[in-house]
Amino acid sequence: MKQMKIVYKGGEGELVEKKSRFIATVVPVNSEEEALDFIAAMKKKYWNATHNCSAFVVGENYEIQRCSDDGEPQGTAGRPMLDVLLGEEIHNAAVVVTRYFGGTLLGTGGLVRAYSKAVQEGLRESTVIEKKVGALLRIRTDYNGIGKIQYLLGQRGLTITNSEYTDVVVVETLVPEEQRKELRSAVTEATNGKAEFLSEDAVCFAFLDGEPLIF
Repeated sequence: MKQMKIVYKGGEGELVEKKSRFIATVVPVNSEEEALDFIAAMKKKYWNATHNCSAFVVGENYEIQRCSDDGEPQGTAGRPMLDVLLGEEIHNAAVVVTRYFGGTLLGTGGLVRAYSKAVQEGLRESTVIEKKVGALLRIRTDYNGIGKIQYLLGQRGLTITNSEYTDVVVVETLVPEEQRKELRSAVTEATNGKAEFLSEDAVCFAFLDGEPLIF
């Protein structure tokens, strides 16, 4: 995939429905084993809870999908939780929703809504980023060319992630794969071939609060 949404940093959300307490814990995972270890750890942490329902997705194309109702009526917890992850197009993530029963039955529809909403709260408290496949380009140009390159990058929503000013200018930028060839052509044309591409490294990247993350 050229891009996908992942959980960069997990979080914990909580809600109360008819005195039942729902705690959603979200974490990033890269394998089924990691997900199962996380679920086991949550069951140990919340050993006295009524239920510890779970769901996780792993793989670029959601190759691994698992969910558990953990004693809730079938289809009222795990599947709705999984549907939230899939609906938000989140990859490589696991969530456990811990329930402490408050004494009032919620009914089938109430349980589905509560578990779905809990996962949404957990995601809201997590840091979700969009990871893209692309390249880290290093471009060297003279002072006449830098303004043109800055303009071309701005047009395409691209950011200069690093720059060095000496007798020439060297800039770095992260470019999604689908823009890479077109940008190279545009830079070459705008600078009459004077700009030099020093390196072009294949990377996966994202931005968090304006700061680049390279994977």
